[in-house]
Amino acid sequence: MRKLSYVITFLAVVVSLIVTILSLQRVDWLVVKTPEILHTQITVRYGLTTLSYDCRPFPKRVQDGCEEENSGFCAAWTSAGYAVEISIGFAVLALFAILIGVSTGSRRRRIWKAVAGLVALQSVMQIVAFAIVTDTMRTGAFPTFEDAKPGTGYVFNTFAWIFSAVIATGVVVTGVFADKGHKWAAGNRAYRRIDA
Repeated sequence: MRKLSYVITFLAVVVSLIVTILSLQRVDWLVVKTPEILHTQITVRYGLTTLSYDCRPFPKRVQDGCEEENSGFCAAWTSAGYAVEISIGFAVLALFAILIGVSTGSRRRRIWKAVAGLVALQSVMQIVAFAIVTDTMRTGAFPTFEDAKPGTGYVFNTFAWIFSAVIATGVVVTGVFADKGHKWAAGNRAYRRIDA
């Protein structure tokens, strides 16, 4: 593949990584607004690791009933947070692979498979977090989630996994065409098969 393709991929993965980190840090994956009573409305924001109403870690063993009635929810919600953290790790590895891969021409021809795989794994882990949060919101797995709506962190995660999937697809398409010797993908040093 061309160096330009790797530069574009590198920049795209950096954007995806930044959006993923922002989604993890946001405390508004789900937002619950209580009905207005006496001109007062309470808004509670749930992040993957923080509850904004009390400014405390979320979920907690005793306070959120993780040892008894909400044990399944707590395990799922914590797993969603871990999935996003793992996706950040895959993005960093993809960036490292690109930096190593562009150092020589022979590596540059082969490294696209590793980059595509790492970015695809990043996307898969974000999809896992998205699916867990969506399921807990849809089923009302936590007592206050019946009226929950997606927040900014949820939207950032959705953008990040879709963008990562597009990046992985683009790398695979470009890599396959580069292997076949197409000049737009492989550049001036395209591999050409010697027919015997």
